[in-house]
Amino acid sequence: MIRQMLQENWTVNPVGSRERLPATVPGSVYADLLNNGKLEDPYWRDNELAALKVMEQDYEYRLRFTPAAGVWSCRRQMLRFEGIDTVADLFLNGSPLGHTENMHRIFEFEVTGKLLKGENELLAVLRSPTRFIREQYEKSPADGSSDAMKGFPSLRKAHCMFGWDWGPRLPDAGLWRPVSLLGIDGGRIESVQVRQKHREGSVELFLTPQFDYVGEEPLTYTAELFSPDGTVETAEDSSGIIEVANPKLWWPHGYGEQPLYTLKVTAYAGDREADCWQRRIGLRTVTVRREPDEYGESFAHEVNGVQIFAMGADYIPEDNLLSRVTPERTRKLLEQCTAANFNCIRVWGGGYYPDDAFYDACDELGLLVWQDCMFACAVYNLSPEFAENVRMEIEDNAKRLRHHASLALWCGNNEMEMFVDEGMWVRTPRQKADYIRMYEYLIPKAIRRQDPDTFYWPASPSSGGAFDKPNDPARGDVHNWDVWHGFAPFSEYRKHSFRYLSEFGFESFPCLKTVETYTLPEDRNLFSYVMEKHQRCERGNALTMAYLQQMFRYPTSFETALYASQLLQGEAIRYGVEHFRRIRGICMGAIYWQLNDCWPVASWASIDYTGRWKALHYYAKRFFAPVLLSCCEEGMLTQNTNVNAEPYKMEKSVRFSVSNETMEDHACTVRWSLRDRSGRILREETVSLVAPKLQSVWLDKVELPEADPFRSYVSYELLISGVRTSGGTVIFSLPKYFDYPDPILCCRVEGEEIVVTAKAYAKSVEIQNEEEDLLLSDNYFDMDPGEYRVKVLSGKTDGIRLRSVYDIR
Repeated sequence: MIRQMLQENWTVNPVGSRERLPATVPGSVYADLLNNGKLEDPYWRDNELAALKVMEQDYEYRLRFTPAAGVWSCRRQMLRFEGIDTVADLFLNGSPLGHTENMHRIFEFEVTGKLLKGENELLAVLRSPTRFIREQYEKSPADGSSDAMKGFPSLRKAHCMFGWDWGPRLPDAGLWRPVSLLGIDGGRIESVQVRQKHREGSVELFLTPQFDYVGEEPLTYTAELFSPDGTVETAEDSSGIIEVANPKLWWPHGYGEQPLYTLKVTAYAGDREADCWQRRIGLRTVTVRREPDEYGESFAHEVNGVQIFAMGADYIPEDNLLSRVTPERTRKLLEQCTAANFNCIRVWGGGYYPDDAFYDACDELGLLVWQDCMFACAVYNLSPEFAENVRMEIEDNAKRLRHHASLALWCGNNEMEMFVDEGMWVRTPRQKADYIRMYEYLIPKAIRRQDPDTFYWPASPSSGGAFDKPNDPARGDVHNWDVWHGFAPFSEYRKHSFRYLSEFGFESFPCLKTVETYTLPEDRNLFSYVMEKHQRCERGNALTMAYLQQMFRYPTSFETALYASQLLQGEAIRYGVEHFRRIRGICMGAIYWQLNDCWPVASWASIDYTGRWKALHYYAKRFFAPVLLSCCEEGMLTQNTNVNAEPYKMEKSVRFSVSNETMEDHACTVRWSLRDRSGRILREETVSLVAPKLQSVWLDKVELPEADPFRSYVSYELLISGVRTSGGTVIFSLPKYFDYPDPILCCRVEGEEIVVTAKAYAKSVEIQNEEEDLLLSDNYFDMDPGEYRVKVLSGKTDGIRLRSVYDIR
């Protein structure tokens, strides 16, 4: 097969306009208008409003091309569109090719006999997505999230492009993935299904190529498997079986290595090579273990027979302008996940199925992928045409992704079983029945056909389907928003023993330098029009201020308020994750909402749109540490935060836990001390223990009646072979009531290290440079008086400034 890429010399214009602008394919209308100076930055201030109006028009993408000689000489030619966003009519030399209504599918059109040997004209007319959903809603209403535009469920397009509670209403359009002309002789390999059978000391691969024939001559094939050490195993004469002795198994990050084998399948028409298919695979078994137990039913990823505790975050599209998402940008984001000790990432169902580069990076880095299908917070009218469109979408993506070692499970949708069960968005009994048809018949059937070995889960959250208590804390996965939307205190997490949290989170603002990318100086007030245009959660600012009142003193500057919001976010998720890791075996996953942003905004992300780490991502690096020491304290936050309540005897105690999420036992030393606010040690203890692999162990509870809740704190650390690997501090009052002394923070730069000094207890020490783009080995950390060293990973050390909770005032 010969592939001629069609990516040069495209033009774009609004339908009816004679001005044809240079266009980029793959690309989009917004990106092309921006590149040609016809649109202002839609992320700046409230430019989103003007950009939304642009999409009321239809656009034409036009290309004049000449088929390559090799393509022309083939017996069959096809035009291949790997991604069309979204409603399009396609024409070749003025004749209709077809109509599309799904950005998640691959479309191919037979053009044999329709091509001219010389110049041809390809035209794609992209229809207005906003007009389309409006018209469809009037014909056949289907409702969904109120944060998105009315009618969005009627179009198989990334739902979040129509708005979300963290995203703008910028429903772009374009030829967003490659366009090519294929020349086929004899036949081609459409895909290869690879199944694995693991035995002691060996793995058998069973290959099933899917061929597209041209002519009557049958295709034969050979298969070669190249191991990481360079050895080659082969399957000749279309046998379809390769046996691997002494296989090198693929493991998630933190549990072992990620060796990848290269599988090459070559098809022949007679003695002539017709096509070649080549991918990288990992040898592993992966499923979800569900077993009844004394707590309900377990739910845990099991890789190579080992049940792991999933640690990670939910991934959304990296940009609302998809042409800005590059393999390099994606790789960098995912590297920052493993830098924060992630082993898992959930692809959320309201965006799109990521590019191949995303899964390639997850394979290499050891990130298990929880893959939602692209349905979220909506109901759908399952007409025969819509059902067929969905079936083909699922099969396209299952075929594309099934070979990846990182693919851990398919999930039918985001939050729909739970809300449909409650009657949300549902207008008719048929819509509720259509839910069952889609997620418990149509979609799993399509996945089983193409990817029978990957675990399927009907929804997130779910207990297994059929509207059987979808958010049951004792079974399946859970979304929990008591903290944040429910305004519960951080300690609320400790009341629950969820089996697997696939979504929970807390909002914060980005840092000042990121805020400057979308504001003028006069906008920089939390309640200004522009700041609230970049705060899409309806009660977001109110909840932030309410939690701020709950935890910290009132910040008297805009920049301090941004810092305080990030500490709230970090502390909230820390409370949850540390608790869930302490009950490993009951709970087997903590995937927080969310990893990243698609534009500059106040959100739940731990890495903001510009790539800057918020405090939460540094917190995550600590609370996802392979061997974690955490402290379950009792104090004001866990008992009664009302300072005007009738006086009660407050318990002041600590109980430490060591969570070992590695494949080895570790001899550990736990050292803790009760200190006064200046850092002077009042009481100190050291405990030695062995932390068994893949377990969490508790130390004995210690009562501290002598602790002054407003002027003393507990500092703790974990040492393995004499090296500090985990630690932190706790207080027994709320931060706003604690009498923090001025720690008189100073620092010096020594080569690639920053050395911070403190004269007294310092909580959540932030190190920033002028551009707020420092990436450090640690940040937002707690300090006893003395020195603390961090490594500079990137960024300049010009104009370093330091602050701590003491400065929230």
